Amino acid sequence: MLTFLNITWDPSTGIPLGPVTLHYYSLMFILAFGLGYALMTRIFKIDNVNLKYLEPLFTWTLVGTILGARLGHVIFYQPELFKEDFWSVFLPIRTKPHLEFTGFSGLASHGATIALIFTTLYYSFKIIKKNPFWVYDRLGIVVALGGAFVRIGNFFNSEIIGKPAPEGSPFAILFPQQSVADYGPVVPRYPTQIFEAAGYFLLFILLWILYRYTKKKYNQGWLFGLFFVILWSIRFFVEFLKEPQGVEKIHLGSLNTGQVLSIPFIIAGFVIMWYSQKMKITEAENEKPE
Repeated sequence: MLTFLNITWDPSTGIPLGPVTLHYYSLMFILAFGLGYALMTRIFKIDNVNLKYLEPLFTWTLVGTILGARLGHVIFYQPELFKEDFWSVFLPIRTKPHLEFTGFSGLASHGATIALIFTTLYYSFKIIKKNPFWVYDRLGIVVALGGAFVRIGNFFNSEIIGKPAPEGSPFAILFPQQSVADYGPVVPRYPTQIFEAAGYFLLFILLWILYRYTKKKYNQGWLFGLFFVILWSIRFFVEFLKEPQGVEKIHLGSLNTGQVLSIPFIIAGFVIMWYSQKMKITEAENEKPE
């Protein structure tokens, strides 16, 4: 039950649908992609782009997100899984100690981002035949919204939780369903999933306003660069409040894996914003019918 100022987060695992249960984490993924599809449909109409290009974008984005996020988690946080349980890396199953359907779990946003960069390059050059930054600018708006829903899914799963909060903290939440093996004793903790979700949702609002009501979208890459700078800065600073996610494989002083991996993306964002000044297009060029 969730109560104000004395919060215990102990939800059901999902929504019963006959013999199966729709887990809330899966539901959040469905909402992320469903709303993303609807939002990108709106964007394509605003920019006068033929909707025939929407379906392949959705397909490549879905493949890049799931595959990249899974590989990113294994490579950056759990590389031993390639030897210990190879098929679980690519399939929603566990084969050891016995065969079990697990759904897709253990996903890393850094891996998803890298994969999306490459799948979007293919889509841009081979399918829609536009400057990749034109696509990245618009995809960043959708990803910011989707990222908020994914973190809400983590909140339902009582995972990616924060460090113990000081006594009397207004932000403390008790997670009875948390993994004691992964996070330690069940004590009031920072709801870092909600902090990130709120940050991503605000980023989505900012990017949408800039896209709709300013001329920044005509500087191809500027919105995408801003997306990189803000999103990965949110991730960087929230990491200070998070518990370690499994075994931390990469360190830089006191910075953890998530922070170290975020720094190159933040720098890349600033570089892209600067470089976007050389990729300006006119309003007529942007809205030319496809």
